[in-house]
Amino acid sequence: MRLKDRSAIVTGAAQGIGAACAELFLAEGARVALVDIDAETGTRLAARLATDYPDRVLFQATDVSDAAAVTAAVDAAEAAFGTVDVLVNAAAITAKGTILDLDMASFEQVFRVNLLSGFLMGQQVAKRLVAAGRSGAIVNLSSVNGQVAIADQTAYVAMKGGVNQLTKAMALALAPRGIRVNAVAPGSIRTEMFAKVVNNPAVYRSTLSRTPLGRPGEPAEVAKLCAFLASDDAAYITGEVVVIDGGRMALNYTVPVPDGALDGG
Repeated sequence: MRLKDRSAIVTGAAQGIGAACAELFLAEGARVALVDIDAETGTRLAARLATDYPDRVLFQATDVSDAAAVTAAVDAAEAAFGTVDVLVNAAAITAKGTILDLDMASFEQVFRVNLLSGFLMGQQVAKRLVAAGRSGAIVNLSSVNGQVAIADQTAYVAMKGGVNQLTKAMALALAPRGIRVNAVAPGSIRTEMFAKVVNNPAVYRSTLSRTPLGRPGEPAEVAKLCAFLASDDAAYITGEVVVIDGGRMALNYTVPVPDGALDGG
């Protein structure tokens, strides 16, 4: 119960890592506002979670790239649960395209969802924490692709690099106020987004060949890291980008992939 009696907002909470964070934070004692543009999936998840955690779950259908919508979402979370103590910015999308063929509209959309939303939500929560004289924790979801790159994911890798630097700037500005800001940089995690990218056996094998632990990570494993960073167990950690990637960033070659490892991929 590391987050007992704390109020949290999780963006991108309808599925994937965001949903896993929401569920774990509830289990750790928090009151959680789930924020996502997918109203149908988010409402269904919130209803399921509310059966185990009554009066501690709220869903807000929100475009996190819109400043007015973000303000309204934080207002609703505060009205339901009080000042927000913990924020997890997990909303993200992808748009395939290299520098030669990616259109400006797609680049801008990824910017707005993957980077601008973290600024907007982080600013709203941080200002309210400061006004209330409270400490808090913000966790931004980055990616190993904030440090390495994929040619046909120009927008995604650019924004994840931006998330890393936004995290550090936020951490420095908010440290005197007792507000910690860190980023989590997952590698290949078995989410809905991962399933769309790794959509055939050859690509899946290639992914595993650069993952020393030999499997994709699970959203629940990333959620555990986010919960740690949000809790007092991480009281002396701020401004960090913490990688959770099965050893990928340490690897300077590829590893053999047993045929059995592809089962269930």
